[in-house]
Amino acid sequence: MTDLTERLDMMEAAIKKPGFRKSAGRANEVNYWLFDYPPENELEVRERIAYLKAENESGANDFTLAVFDLYDIIIDFLENKNFIEKCFDFEKKKGLERITKAVSNSMKFNDDDSVIVQYIKDNTPDNAVVFLCGIGKCYPILRSHKVLNNLHQAFVKAPVVMFFPGTYNEQELILFDEIKDDNYYRAFKLVK
Repeated sequence: MTDLTERLDMMEAAIKKPGFRKSAGRANEVNYWLFDYPPENELEVRERIAYLKAENESGANDFTLAVFDLYDIIIDFLENKNFIEKCFDFEKKKGLERITKAVSNSMKFNDDDSVIVQYIKDNTPDNAVVFLCGIGKCYPILRSHKVLNNLHQAFVKAPVVMFFPGTYNEQELILFDEIKDDNYYRAFKLVK
């Protein structure tokens, strides 16, 4: 297997090709991509995303790189609703499973118009490439297949790349190389 730095270089080259932003699947939908990586290399991946975002903001590319940290979207939502302290109290009284369900319901994770999908739709400019990161930080509140399924139904404005700490074999997602998510077939592995 190619080392991570080499795979990140290949990912960077792929998203910078004009054809990447124009690519469409068999049904003419915008493609969804996954970049999986060993969970222990999370910091290296974060550094590369930050580097690419800074480079993009300097005007180095002919597209906008829209980076969405899913964890930050969740925390911002909870803070804006003044739910953070309530979540802590609720978790102490009812447990992790109940608070996970409560947050999921309040953000409508199971709906096409979920808070996350709406946020991404509202904050993605034209001629963009979307990066989704932070999925590992969201576990167990948010599952990657939920985000991808809901986004795929409602968002076709730009190609989407999810950075996934674990393994994706184009059939199943295995978070942290330990937790099997539901099967997912719609995304393509960006770099093999």
